[in-house]
Amino acid sequence: MTTRDSARGRFGETMSQGLLESPAAERNKGAILDAIRSRLPAAGVVLEIASGTGQHIVHFARALPDLAWQPTDADDELRAAAAERIRAAGLSNVRAPLHLDVLAMEWPAVDAGAVICINMIHVAPWSATGALFSGAARLLAPDAPLFLYGPFKRGGRHTAPSNEAFDESLRARNPEWGVRDLDDVERCAEDHGFALVEVTPMPANNLTVAFERAG
Repeated sequence: MTTRDSARGRFGETMSQGLLESPAAERNKGAILDAIRSRLPAAGVVLEIASGTGQHIVHFARALPDLAWQPTDADDELRAAAAERIRAAGLSNVRAPLHLDVLAMEWPAVDAGAVICINMIHVAPWSATGALFSGAARLLAPDAPLFLYGPFKRGGRHTAPSNEAFDESLRARNPEWGVRDLDDVERCAEDHGFALVEVTPMPANNLTVAFERAG
């Protein structure tokens, strides 16, 4: 089973110069990099969960060549699309995409120094959030970061009418999906040994949320 409905076109992906492309990823990749780069390790491997088309990880890898970047996705088509993008970029610090479903009991063995997950937990069942933190806890050393990006409720309320409308559209497509409340996500993180360390407001009423693995 996959944790996200991620085949071509279902989240607005289009073809551009022969590559599958997400317009949203193209818009937000720079802002996300600005929000996370100061907390990333100086060297080592950064594992991305649900890499999709690979636009984020290629952008990050080009900007931070001293890090090795490991994309993953549960969807075969998206892994193939990401692999094609990586080949086209000609970057030696991005590894071949791996199959990883966060709900699986076993994850690929990756010696990760950080984990990034962009726009996944709201298009997956709530159990995927706990599975994400559980899996990351098995991989990360103490004080290593885990980053989430996407829309969130704050204190049980939507932060913008557009997020409320988006939440309704998600739940109409799948009752198990929906914009998560950051308080609930923080409690889930704490249950798996992570502490929230920073919340960065982002364009389009999104947040980048940084957690650290407890010592």
